[in-house]
Amino acid sequence: MKQLLPHEHTVYFADTAFCPYGNRAAGDIIARTDEITKFLLSKQAKLIVVACNTATAAAIAHLRGTYAVPFVGMEPAVKPAALHSKSGVVGVLATRGTFKSRLYHDTLARFASAVQFIEQPGDGLAELVEAGDFESPEVYRLLEKYLRPMLDAGADHIVLGCTHYPFLIPAIRKVAGAQVHLIDPAPAVAQRVKALLEQHGLLNPAAGEGTHTFYSSEGALLH
Repeated sequence: MKQLLPHEHTVYFADTAFCPYGNRAAGDIIARTDEITKFLLSKQAKLIVVACNTATAAAIAHLRGTYAVPFVGMEPAVKPAALHSKSGVVGVLATRGTFKSRLYHDTLARFASAVQFIEQPGDGLAELVEAGDFESPEVYRLLEKYLRPMLDAGADHIVLGCTHYPFLIPAIRKVAGAQVHLIDPAPAVAQRVKALLEQHGLLNPAAGEGTHTFYSSEGALLH
């Protein structure tokens, strides 16, 4: 988003006190995203990106029905993987919360007839990324455990269904090999943000470089 929209100001809220969301109850996630949305709106947010697949699955419909600003969500990019797969086998690495969601199943149902999807919860990976651990022996142990069944089944695309997982792309490439395509939805999300800002006439008219402010719930804020 920073590259695509260099004039826009951003406010980033990391809910480190409540992370990971993957095994949280949907009601808890909705309540949490409500609080975070109110905080972002207090900072004059004109559009909100729910930068978490699990939070999108649990709360995006509620948020869109409650608040007037546009929301952009994250969901596993199974469509491009299905359309471009040559082997007909696609791996999906995501959280348990994402796999349980109606949003995911509705998306999957549209493409499952032509492609075999191999689903794997990435238990423990988000916690390692949060700790800044991208390539320890434990990272490789988990990736080998989670990716090997996909690779042995002939998967030629792996969908990264959690916003933590792109931090592990170098490690995933070492396990999966360069021939496997990794699908990161972030570029498409950034394009969607730009399109919505244009559609609603919300682009920043100023020519200067945007500012970027970061908050975390690990301190007193929203703890």
